[in-house]
Amino acid sequence: MNEDENIVPFEGEHFYEKQDNPESGDTITKVTGMYKDWFLDYASYVILERAVPAIEDGFKPVQRRIMHSLKELDDGRYNKVANVVGHTMQYHPHGDASIGDAMVQIGQKDLLIDTQGNWGNILTGDGAAASRYIEARLSKFALEVLYSPKITTWQASYDGRRNEPVNLPVKFPLLLAQGAEGIAVGLSTKVLPHNFNELIEASIKVLKKKPFTLFPDFPTGGIADISNYNDGMRGGRVRVRAKISQLDKSTLVITQIPFSTNTSTLIDSILKANEKGKIKIKKIEDNTAAEVEILIHLPAGVSPDKTIDALFAFTACETSVAPLGCVIESHKPYFVGVSDMLRISTNRTVDLLKRELEIQLDELEEQWHFLSLERIFIENRIYRLIEEEETWEGVIRAIDEGLKPFTKHLKREVTEDDIVRLTEIRIKRISKFDIDKAQEKIEALEGEIEQVKHHLDNLIDYAIDYFQSLREKYGKGRERKTELRSFDNIEATKVVLRNTKLYVNREEGFIGTGLKKDEYVADCSDIDDVIVFLRDGNMMVTKVDVKTFVGKDIIHVAVFDKNDKRTIYNMIYRDMYN
Repeated sequence: MNEDENIVPFEGEHFYEKQDNPESGDTITKVTGMYKDWFLDYASYVILERAVPAIEDGFKPVQRRIMHSLKELDDGRYNKVANVVGHTMQYHPHGDASIGDAMVQIGQKDLLIDTQGNWGNILTGDGAAASRYIEARLSKFALEVLYSPKITTWQASYDGRRNEPVNLPVKFPLLLAQGAEGIAVGLSTKVLPHNFNELIEASIKVLKKKPFTLFPDFPTGGIADISNYNDGMRGGRVRVRAKISQLDKSTLVITQIPFSTNTSTLIDSILKANEKGKIKIKKIEDNTAAEVEILIHLPAGVSPDKTIDALFAFTACETSVAPLGCVIESHKPYFVGVSDMLRISTNRTVDLLKRELEIQLDELEEQWHFLSLERIFIENRIYRLIEEEETWEGVIRAIDEGLKPFTKHLKREVTEDDIVRLTEIRIKRISKFDIDKAQEKIEALEGEIEQVKHHLDNLIDYAIDYFQSLREKYGKGRERKTELRSFDNIEATKVVLRNTKLYVNREEGFIGTGLKKDEYVADCSDIDDVIVFLRDGNMMVTKVDVKTFVGKDIIHVAVFDKNDKRTIYNMIYRDMYN
């Protein structure tokens, strides 16, 4: 048989091939040719360029380009968001909608962008106003921790017209502060947000080589059970509950809501549970504005405590969040826990601070060098040596020879560029030169140089001071919002309202809530189990339904409560093999 018989061609290309497996009866289809290349290219593009943040700075490409554009436009005043979006399109070729949405999400986190206008409400789920009506500028925090052009690595933009940063030199665990979520081809990420001050404290502990723990802190508050957080890795889970309290004997109040919900979805879930009979409420009032306030009014005789448990069991008042720490490192997906994310960020911050200090030291030493050279040039009247020179080469040579007796204390050799700069000094400056003031400037620079050298020699202490200064400047008002507490599972069968009736037709063998003409058994709910015994010795447990056939000649039927210790069922059976 020709080896290509099972390959299906299309327009001269082989896109896939089929292999039959006679043992299992399955057909295995392998993607080949252009389909394989296209799929891998698209998958890589979505993972690297759209969905997953980089470990270096915590940004996805669109977010990084927004922050870069805001810096280019920054003059201290607010910019129309529409203007920022248009500027960002020079770097991000995917339309204004994706840029605008990403910018609103950054602005709502209240850390990097100083917003003005209606930016929406994460509590109510209300969207932001159109980009032409709202304004933004960089926050002071962003200006301090995000930018340092001299240590930034640059690359050409998609059309080659401009340069954009490969990564921003972020000197803070930004990814853990803001969180991140994205879905790519066969891959997803969900890094939960953490508390600003706790991240700084943990970074300081990393530098001091002390143990630390990190747990999420959600902007919507609530109560979180982090016993299965698993350091934010795959397989972990965080349960989050709304904060519900009893206002009076017939009113409950919700003041904080779970992460990933808003008051609209929360109220909808409560109304649906009420319609299905799982809870019983009289009415709901939503008074949410800057703070959450949802009032739940209960009918007379309904237990507030049992209703609170039912709200957790049957509504969005309790949610479960599955974290997944996936980031991009060296152009590849990398699965990592939040503790390692913090260590990587802290160590990178130390490296960035070191590079900034080294550049600062070079600049200070260069200033000291030229000021010293300028003083020698003017104080010793070396400029007079060039009066008789007729060529440029002669001028350079004369100054060089004139400087040599006075340059032994300089920290580097005098170059031709240095001499050229000396020739550019104006006569007015030479005539007004003050030796004492020049010496004061040189001594001030020497003090700054010694201070920078001290910081480099004590880099860890310098980094600790840097983190502490961030906390002092920006930590106020960023206290933990989410209360951490372990709580037990609520068994739905214990709190559900038994608002319907169970009936049985013993002779015909039917049970259900729809057999209203037959024998009444007990009150039940639609999530209850029913236990049934037949005359022939068979027994079964089944869910409540409208009408279910279980077998003729029913001798016993009841709502089955696994936690009922008073009712005990005994079964006698015979071993058929003995």
